[in-house]
Amino acid sequence: MSEEQTEGERLAELAKRRGYFFGASGAYGGAAGFYTFGPQGAALKSNVEDAWRDRFTVQEGNFEIEAPTIMPEPVFEASGHLDGFDDMLVECPECGESHRADHLIEDETDIEDAESLPIAEVEALIEEHDLQCPNCGAHLAGEPVEDFNLMFETNIGPGSSTPGYLRPETAQGIFVEFPRIKEYARNSLPFGATQIGRAYRNEISPRKSIVRTREFTQAELEQFVDPERDEPDLSSVEDVEVTLYPATEQQADDGEYVETTVGKAVDEEIIGDPWIGYFVGIAQEWYERVGVDMDRFRFRQHLAGERAHYAADCWDAESEVDGDWIEIAGFAYRGDYDLSKHGEHSDDDFTIFRQFDEPKTVERAVVEPDMSVLGPEFGGAAADVQSALEELAERDPSAFEDEEVSVTVGGETKTVDADVANFRVEEQTVSGEHITPHVIEPSFGVDRTVYTLLAHAYNEDEVDGETRSYLSLSPTVAPTDVGVFPLVSNVEELVDRAEAIVDDLRESGFSVVYDDSGSIGRRYRRQDEVGTPFCVTVDRDGLEGEGPDSVTIRERDTARQIRVPIDDLVAELRTVESGERTFDDLVEAYELVAPGADA
Repeated sequence: MSEEQTEGERLAELAKRRGYFFGASGAYGGAAGFYTFGPQGAALKSNVEDAWRDRFTVQEGNFEIEAPTIMPEPVFEASGHLDGFDDMLVECPECGESHRADHLIEDETDIEDAESLPIAEVEALIEEHDLQCPNCGAHLAGEPVEDFNLMFETNIGPGSSTPGYLRPETAQGIFVEFPRIKEYARNSLPFGATQIGRAYRNEISPRKSIVRTREFTQAELEQFVDPERDEPDLSSVEDVEVTLYPATEQQADDGEYVETTVGKAVDEEIIGDPWIGYFVGIAQEWYERVGVDMDRFRFRQHLAGERAHYAADCWDAESEVDGDWIEIAGFAYRGDYDLSKHGEHSDDDFTIFRQFDEPKTVERAVVEPDMSVLGPEFGGAAADVQSALEELAERDPSAFEDEEVSVTVGGETKTVDADVANFRVEEQTVSGEHITPHVIEPSFGVDRTVYTLLAHAYNEDEVDGETRSYLSLSPTVAPTDVGVFPLVSNVEELVDRAEAIVDDLRESGFSVVYDDSGSIGRRYRRQDEVGTPFCVTVDRDGLEGEGPDSVTIRERDTARQIRVPIDDLVAELRTVESGERTFDDLVEAYELVAPGADA
C-alpha cells in the first residue's frame, strides 16, 4: 500500500479495478448509497451468504423464508418503525447539504457513540466544537438538529393506493408470518427462522463505500424461545475464546477489553443472556472460518442510550478497517416486543400454547352478559361491548365489584350494570396456557462482511524480485476456487489437457477460471490479486515424464508449488478446500517444485 493511500482508498480502487464492487448507475452520474457488485464481488457475496446459510440455517435446523421487500404501512405502525426509526439530521445553511449530526461529532471530536446522545446535547456539541459543513465549510452552530425517518415510502397499487414501505430490516417479514411459521414448527419451542435478503434505509449521508448504503443485504435469524423453559446447550461453544468490550469498560476511564471464553462470560454475567452467548460463540467461529482477522475483531456491548427500541440487551460484532471499528453483526434480545405488538395490531394469533406437565385447576374470571339487554341498549356495538367485558374480566376482575362497570368501545365509554354482565369466578381444569415467545436475533450485514473480508485479506510481499499484492481469502468464500493454465498457449497438447481439467473440476463443483493469456507469472499475479486460492498448471514435464501424468498446484499465499498426479487432483483440492487437510499436508505428501515467496 502506498503511503498516500488509506486502507479504504486502496480497497475501493482494487474493488473497482478487479470487479468486486463499484458505484451504481455511473453512466447517469450515479446515486449516493447504491453499489453494483461486479463478477468477483457477486461471487464472493454469494459464497458468504451460502456459508452463513449452512451454519445458521442448516446446521442449526432452522427454517428459511423469503418475504416481500415491500410491506404495508400497518406492519411498521405495529413494529414502531414509523415513530422510532430515526437518525439525527442537520442541514447546512449555505449549500443545503444534509448531514448526520452524530457522525459529524464522532468524526471531528474524541466522542464515540454520539448516536446515543439526546438532540439538545448534540446541538450543544456542534456549537461547542464549532463544527463545519464537510461540503462547503459553513459553520453549523445554531442550526437545528431534527429526527429523520429512514424508511423509503411507496404506494401499493394504483389510484387510491395503500401506503407501504420498503423494509428497513428483514426481521419484520419473519415476525408478521409467525402465525404460519409456528405451524411448520408444530407449535413447539424453541425454533428459529432465517432470511437472507435486501433491506433499505434512506441514509442521510451514505459513506465509507459499501459500509453505509441505502440498499444492502442482511442475513438474520429470529430464534423463538420460551423464556421460562428454554436454554441453549452451551457445551459446543463454552470454550470458544472471545474479545469482549462490555458497556462498563467503555464507560470507565481506563476501560479495557475482556479476553475470556463464552462459558465464563455467561457464568460471570458479562453476557447476560445464555442465548446471546451461544450465538456469539457460533459467530466467533464462523467469522474466523470465512477469513476475518481475529486480531481486528471484537464484540462490543451497546450502551443503554444506543440500544434499539425493542432490545433489552445487544452486542455488536465489530471489525477494524482503516482505523475505524465497523459494526458487521448485532446480537439482540428482543423479548416479546415484536410478537406482542403484531398481536395487538392484527387479527391473528402470535402466541404458542404451552402444555403443562399435568393439568391444573385454576380460578378464572368469567362474564356471560345478558345479550337481551345489551342488544337493545348498544345495537351493533353490543358484540364489541361483550368482548370488552370479557377482556376486562381477565385483566382486572376487581372492576366488577361495583354496581356498574365501564368499558371503552370505539373510543366511547359504555356502562353496563354489574348484574347484566353476569360476572363470576369459577374453577376450571386447564392443560396449558398461551404464551408469547421471546426472540433472540443475530443479524448480519452481508455487504459489511464482504468489505471486511477484502480489507483483512489484502497483503503484499515479494515474489521473484517483484512486489506482489494478493487477497488471502478463505477457500470457503473466495470467488474462484481454481485457476487452470497451460504453461504455454501454442502447444495443442497442453491446451487440450488444461481444458479437460477445467471440465473435470467444474463437474466436481469447483468454480474455475481458464487463462492462457500472457506469461505464466502474470497469470499467477492476476489470480493472486482477486484471491484465487490455487492455480493448476499443465506443463510438458507433467505429461512427458515417467509415471502418471501430473500437474502443478500453486498455493496463493506462499506461492509454493507441488506436483500432483492428475488422477488425484480433484480429490486433493477437495480435501484442502473443505479444511480436511492443509496445503502443508500436501507438501509433505508430494514433490515440492517451487519453494514459494517465503523461501
